[in-house]
Amino acid sequence: MTRCVVVGSGAREHALAWGLAKSADVVVTPGNPGIAAHGLTCVDTPATQLEADLFVVGPELPLTQGLADDLRAQGKVVVGPGRHGAQLEASKAFMKRFLESAGVPTARYGVFGEIDAACAHLATMSAPYVIKTDGLAAGKGVLVTDDLSTACADVRDKLNGSAFGEAGTTIVIEEGLDGVECSLLVLCDGERAVPLVPAQDFKRVGEGDTGANTGGMGAYAPMRAMGDDDVARVMSDIVAPTLEEFRRRGIDYRGVLYAGVMMGARGPALLEYNVRFGDPETQVLVPLYGDGLYELLRRVATGELHEVPVTSSESAVTVVLAAHGYPEAPRSGDVIQGLGADGQLFVPVEGVTIFHAGTRRDDQGRFLTQGGRVLAVTATGATIARARERAYAAVDQISFEGRVLRRDIAGSAT
Repeated sequence: MTRCVVVGSGAREHALAWGLAKSADVVVTPGNPGIAAHGLTCVDTPATQLEADLFVVGPELPLTQGLADDLRAQGKVVVGPGRHGAQLEASKAFMKRFLESAGVPTARYGVFGEIDAACAHLATMSAPYVIKTDGLAAGKGVLVTDDLSTACADVRDKLNGSAFGEAGTTIVIEEGLDGVECSLLVLCDGERAVPLVPAQDFKRVGEGDTGANTGGMGAYAPMRAMGDDDVARVMSDIVAPTLEEFRRRGIDYRGVLYAGVMMGARGPALLEYNVRFGDPETQVLVPLYGDGLYELLRRVATGELHEVPVTSSESAVTVVLAAHGYPEAPRSGDVIQGLGADGQLFVPVEGVTIFHAGTRRDDQGRFLTQGGRVLAVTATGATIARARERAYAAVDQISFEGRVLRRDIAGSAT
C-alpha cells in the first residue's frame, strides 16, 4: 500500500489524514491525540526524516520556512509550494504587490510601518476600513470596522507590536469591498490549475457575523450562490493571471492556492491568497471527494493534473467548537463530555465525523481542551439542510465549560 505523510497538528490535518487513509497508509507528524485516537498513526519525527510516496504539508508556517523545498531537495514528492511561492501568505504586502504586477482585480491598498502615516491615510478613506497585519497571524490579523477611531486604535496596537508582535509591525490598509465572500481552493500542479468545490466559511466569532475575526467558526460546501459561471470567472480573471505571474517569476507552484474572493457587481475581486488548504474549509471539502483524495493530490505533486475531480452529490457542514475566551484569551484544560475513547461521539450520528483541532488527554484518558479551536464537528448529507441538522445534533452531544460556537453556520444556505 502507498504511504503518505501529513504534516500538521490541527483539524485540517485530521481531515486530510482521514480522507487519505481511505486509499493509503497515513502517518501524521506531529498530529494530535484526537487523530491518534481515530486510529491514525502520529509520530514526533520531523518530516525530513520520514519516507513516503507522498508528503502533504498542512499549515502555512512550515511552508513559509521552506519545508517543501527541503523535502524536494531529498527527492520527495510534495503537495505544498516552496518558500518563494509561500511568500503570498507570509507577507500581505508582498501579495498585494504580486497581484498588482499580475493584473489581478483586488482592493486598492497602502502599506504602512508608521502609526501617524497610517492614521492619516485612514482619515482620507470612507468606511468600512480594512486593516491587515503583514505577517502570519493564524487568521486573526484582520480588522474590518466602520468606526475610524477603532481603526486607528487597531493600527496603533499592530504597529507598536502589542497585537501580533513582529507579524504586525507592517500593515496593509485596504478599501472595503461589497459582495458575497467565497472560498475557492484551487489545486495547482506547476502548469495547470483546477478548482475544488466552492465553500463558504464564517470568520467572525459571533452569530450574524459579529465580533472578532477568528481562524474560522464553521463552513459549508458546496456554496450554491457560487455557480459554475462564477467559478469560471474566478479562474479566468484571478487564477490564470496568477499562474502566469508564477511562470514569469520562475515559481513552480505545486499545491493549494486558496483564493478568498468577493463576488461583487463588477465581478470577482481577490481579498487574499493563502498557500495551503483552508481551515475549516478542508473539513467540509475532504468528505466530498470520497476515496480519490490520494490520487488527486499525487497528481498535483507530480504535475499530472489534467481534469476537474469528480465529487459526490452530497453536501457538508462544519461547526467549530472553541475554548472559553476564544479568540482573545482561550482557556485550556476543560474536560470534554460526549466523546468516546476514539475521540468520536459516544452516540454516533449518521454522516458525522469529529475532527480534533486543540485537544489533549489526561491520565484518565479523558479529552481536554487545549486552547483555541477545539473540535470541528463535520456532517454530510443529501442537502445542506440535512448536513446542518446532523452537525448540530452532534454538537448538542458535546459539552465543555465555556464552549464557544455559532448556531447560524450555513443557516442562510438551507
